[in-house]
Amino acid sequence: MARHLITSALPYINGIKHLGNMVGSMLPADVYSRYLRQRGHEVLYICATDEHGTPAELAAKEQGIPVAEFCAQAHDAQKAVYDGFALAFDYFGRSSSEQNVEITQHFARRLNENGFIEERAIRQVYSPADGRFLPDRYVEGTCPHCGYDKARGDQCENCTRVLDPTDLINPRSAISGSTDLEVRETKHLFLLQSKLQHEVEEWVSRHEADWPQLASSIARKWLTEGLHDRAITRDLDWGVPVPSDTWPELAAEGKVFYVWFDAPIEYIGATKEWADLDPENRDWKSWWYDVDTTVRYTEFMAKDNVPFHTVMFPATELGVREPWKKVDYVKAFNWLTYYGGKFSTSQKRGVFTDQALDILPADYWRYFLIANAPESDDSSFTWEHFTATVNKDLADTLGNFVNRVLSFSKKRFGEEVPAGGEPGEAEAKLGEEIARLLAEYESQMEALQFRKAAAALRALWSAGNSYLEEKAPWLEIKTDKDAAALTLRTAMNLIHLYAVVSEPFIPATSAAMRQAFALPSDTATWVTADEARALTALTPGIAFTVPPVLFAKLTDEDLENYKERFGGSPE
Repeated sequence: MARHLITSALPYINGIKHLGNMVGSMLPADVYSRYLRQRGHEVLYICATDEHGTPAELAAKEQGIPVAEFCAQAHDAQKAVYDGFALAFDYFGRSSSEQNVEITQHFARRLNENGFIEERAIRQVYSPADGRFLPDRYVEGTCPHCGYDKARGDQCENCTRVLDPTDLINPRSAISGSTDLEVRETKHLFLLQSKLQHEVEEWVSRHEADWPQLASSIARKWLTEGLHDRAITRDLDWGVPVPSDTWPELAAEGKVFYVWFDAPIEYIGATKEWADLDPENRDWKSWWYDVDTTVRYTEFMAKDNVPFHTVMFPATELGVREPWKKVDYVKAFNWLTYYGGKFSTSQKRGVFTDQALDILPADYWRYFLIANAPESDDSSFTWEHFTATVNKDLADTLGNFVNRVLSFSKKRFGEEVPAGGEPGEAEAKLGEEIARLLAEYESQMEALQFRKAAAALRALWSAGNSYLEEKAPWLEIKTDKDAAALTLRTAMNLIHLYAVVSEPFIPATSAAMRQAFALPSDTATWVTADEARALTALTPGIAFTVPPVLFAKLTDEDLENYKERFGGSPE
């Protein structure tokens, strides 16, 4: 089986993330990782908090605590939410780790040795009121491209254009709010991306045909516009220090690497963090160094992160002139909106992941988000759509099927899987349909088409309901008890099949369905086509219990309460 390295865009340390962030990176990566593990592949799913940069310093300053302490607390708070969503990372690291410092500095030294880093004197915003240079997000103002008046000095949140602080109109200090800003000269390191343009173009051209159109078009747009040399250091107190053995003057001035230089390297750093926990049994380089033909690397991210991962980080890796693993497949997502408007961490608009878990268990959210993943275009979250999906797909199609099969069988045949007669034409027809739908589900998962995979999974659940309606065991039992027993036994085998194949989407519910049956050994990780046709995983005499309601239906009152709490529009 293949070895699969999977990463999702690093969530920034500052604040709990919203549902759009979850569905745009970490959740689909988790679903895919779970699926691959079930199919017998060796998988390493790595993520981490992105801890450097201006927002972390500003948030720590606002709370009156050291930035290192703030980041440690925020990391634990985010990890608790991701645990609540059942994200099965192999490791969830921190970009402030010693391992990331070591590897980032190594990359910088190698780039410098190879002639791809240059020290330049530049003019940068300085605030006399604050007594310091103001890099990136320390400067706010109006975007020169779209007119958004809360743009940051590194990127406009509204139009996603990458900016420099000096690009902003009517700039102001994010620390003091002072508009008394000057432009002074200071020295920084630049990554000479312009010298790597041709190599990046060749690399992208070898991969872009396999990527989703969203990822390839963004990468191509950046390359068409031309790669520009960009500063990779900043005047901050918190970050990976510029190594003094290579740039003593800048190190003495306290320069640190720009967060977007060290953050992608943290994928490697976090893998080393994971390996260092058990160095005798884990080899981080076997996933990252000189492994192009043995590891398939898939990245998950929303579209605003695509340029950094398809152009900028590959340029860094190419310039190092060492055989570091580069991404094979970039799964890019559009945005999940809130009633047509943007989710916004900074403006507290939309549903945030901790709030979601306070309302309902994770499986409700996992299924809805993946079934409506913004793959081909932006998709909109509304409470009406969420409620309808939960009620129709989860409560009625899956939950009601499980409950009525097990409840009716317990009432009429006791607490063991009934025997009944031999399978007939209806069961053969059902088996072929289940095998066909399972193949469709597998095909869409292999292609990383999550909405289509969810539709195939939903069709699998629906097939059970159609079979039950056709056979009507509540009527069969009046005239042919063995026929009714056969129907219920077949339906129970469907429940077990659903428990296995639904696990990537709804792991807690899948576990509850499995645990309903007292199998002496239930080691099934997947279902073959022949097993799907036969539907014989459960044999007569196996004890079962009726689990609690898997999914509660959401009422009109619930809907109104959600809208009152969070608003029924983005404003």
